[in-house]
Amino acid sequence: MDLRIFTEPQQGASYDTLLTVAKATEDLGFDAFYRSDHYLRMGAGDGLPGPTDAWITLAGLARETKRIRLGTLMTAGTFRLPGVLAIQVAQVDQMSGGRVELGLGAGWFEEEHKAYGIPFPKEKFGRLEEQLAIVTGLWGTETGKTFSYEGTYYQLTDSPALPKPAQAKVPVLIGGHGAVRTPRLAAQYADEFNIPFASIEDSEKQFGRVQDAAKAAGRAPDDLVYSNALVVCVGRTDAEVARRASAIGRDVEDLKANGLAGSPGEVVDKIGRYAAIGSSRIYLQVLDLHDLEHLELISAQVQSQLS
Repeated sequence: MDLRIFTEPQQGASYDTLLTVAKATEDLGFDAFYRSDHYLRMGAGDGLPGPTDAWITLAGLARETKRIRLGTLMTAGTFRLPGVLAIQVAQVDQMSGGRVELGLGAGWFEEEHKAYGIPFPKEKFGRLEEQLAIVTGLWGTETGKTFSYEGTYYQLTDSPALPKPAQAKVPVLIGGHGAVRTPRLAAQYADEFNIPFASIEDSEKQFGRVQDAAKAAGRAPDDLVYSNALVVCVGRTDAEVARRASAIGRDVEDLKANGLAGSPGEVVDKIGRYAAIGSSRIYLQVLDLHDLEHLELISAQVQSQLS
């Protein structure tokens, strides 16, 4: 089971804070550092010092880290034109020496679009499908040849399809709860399918849908990695768990029911139940980015039992 650190910087984090967490992620033996792609906080809090851009952040971290994978859950398709996104991701992949992964979603949070003057189209899923075709098509075009695309939303004519990523294939993540179109897109384009904040039962159902879609597309279901994203709150004692839950404004029982919370043993046991239904990677949503002792505890007493 791979454990990855997943952050939500829109809730309030500077680049320096993210760099500190990313370096701790690397030093403590976690597999990857991921971040959300949002420009406006959600819920309580002031969001200070303000939003940071996902791909600018990852470009900086690409030069400041050596081993960990770097990626997004999920880049919002509404924020970037697909040709520009292909260039950005390829460049950051080069800067990292081939450690980048692209999670790409349709975009959904209308308020942040209003706040920063970003168009919020009515038809987002069709755009996402074209974006996936374009980004992967540009990367997959042989050097020296051109790429053209004629879609409903995007048109490219004789693109040189440059630059190329350092990796021969940048892993693409697709995720969500949709029962029909999401599994179909995952089967067509994804290297990994991720379901966020879902129960074991719901995860098993959605993994099954993706596996069925893969078979229908002529793909072996185990060609894909299946993963979960879950909020994490671990403590050596009940008091420590309660303190960490309070710091992120959450109820302990709710966290235990809908996330990974409790003692290290409780969290290891629940991760094992996700593993039993086919999940091989967990993105640990860490909401208090100043509590590095939390990461140290997870590394020492959770990750060590899973490796």
